[in-house]
Amino acid sequence: MVHKGVTATMRSARAATVSSRAAAAAAAAARASCGRRANSSSARSSSSSSSSRKPVFVDGARIPFVLSGTTYKDLLAVDLGKLALRGLLNRNPELDPKDVDYLLFGTVIQESRTSNIAREAGMGAGIPVSVPSHTVTQACISANQAMCNGAEKILAGTADVVLAGGVETFSDLPIRFSRPIRNRLLNLGKAQKKGLASVLGLLKGLKLKDIAPETPAIANYTTGEVMGHSSDRLSGRFGISRQEQDEFALRSHQNAAKAHADGIYDQEIIPVDGSTDENGVKGESTLEKLGSLKPAFVKPHGTHTAANSSFLSDGASAALIMSEGRALEMGLAPRSSFKSWAFVALDPFEDLLLGPAFGAAKVLDDAGLTLNDIDVFEIHEAFAGQVLSNLAAMNSTDFAQKSMGRSAKLGEVPMEKLNIHGGSLSLGHPFGATGVRLVATATNRLHREGGRYALVAACADGGLGHACIVERYDS
Repeated sequence: MVHKGVTATMRSARAATVSSRAAAAAAAAARASCGRRANSSSARSSSSSSSSRKPVFVDGARIPFVLSGTTYKDLLAVDLGKLALRGLLNRNPELDPKDVDYLLFGTVIQESRTSNIAREAGMGAGIPVSVPSHTVTQACISANQAMCNGAEKILAGTADVVLAGGVETFSDLPIRFSRPIRNRLLNLGKAQKKGLASVLGLLKGLKLKDIAPETPAIANYTTGEVMGHSSDRLSGRFGISRQEQDEFALRSHQNAAKAHADGIYDQEIIPVDGSTDENGVKGESTLEKLGSLKPAFVKPHGTHTAANSSFLSDGASAALIMSEGRALEMGLAPRSSFKSWAFVALDPFEDLLLGPAFGAAKVLDDAGLTLNDIDVFEIHEAFAGQVLSNLAAMNSTDFAQKSMGRSAKLGEVPMEKLNIHGGSLSLGHPFGATGVRLVATATNRLHREGGRYALVAACADGGLGHACIVERYDS
């Protein structure tokens, strides 16, 4: 189903990785002492670290991801975060919360009362007040960054036990007064001291439109373009048809429905009120139903619809990441390890959502692997067209040479290895929480399927992207 052609109008992507200094000289020396060095400053590898300091993924789980305005409509984001963290701790009774060295949590839409939601959710979940915590915001890869920050702390020797995750809710958006109203409210105190005339004077110059509230922006600040519009253009650039996108979306829903029916996700979902139901999954849908929907972004001839785009979701996730030595010492069984990871930055005007392709190239090179070595693929499904465009880019020699500076293409991703239990199109995409879901699912698939390596990749607003190689851990 993947379209392999790439149009001649393709513009060159300007990829740049985010530079990062080693967190400690000792950790840098350990990484340099053996194994391949990363070919970019953003790529990191744990394969060359001493075994005791190797960051390992012990457990990861999420509360059910649900449609916004439904199950969690009366809860705050901090409440969802507490549910995920508390659930993870309950699943791992061997871990005493006082043994946690650091907590990192990702989120995108912040509530001012809980601006450091990692701290508030952690204390609410029973993490001691003595445990430092901070919040990460990097669009749709916020949880990915939280986990990688945790792994880097372990490599640096500044932590052995890290909780990392993320949360998002669209059921309780911070809606503001317009700027003219805000300016007048800030001056209200002074005006009240001067009398009624001064208070009434604040109304001077107000227009009817100023009364309308401001909801969080959905368009990219730099480009002014909505992500769905950008993805629709990207699909046209790679020749991805509406039919292909609808087929991929239907596949996602059917795979997710089957996974839930087969109990696959019982291992990953923390029940809320006794339920693991994720109400965005529409396994009963058909191509005919999907084909009847009108374009949602580029009208009237676009190919992206509400059905082949991810929906607004509420949810939270949490992961336990430890140094290998500490995990074994505490009797906790590692499930996987982070072999390599990288963050990339691209031109947001033309390559906004191509992070998975560029990120995959970097982590494969860093790990000394090719696509043929990968047994499991978990790629974030922001839009069906976005996933298919990235797959097309990976399988294009022309794109590799002209846009990635590579002599050969990465290759074709086998569909039978990709997102076989559904993805963000069907399960939902709470922006700050998806990263943990991807790694947890990839890890569990490696054990069920007997694979060794998984490639996890995701795009993010602003032209950002993340990829990592997860390796199955055998006792």
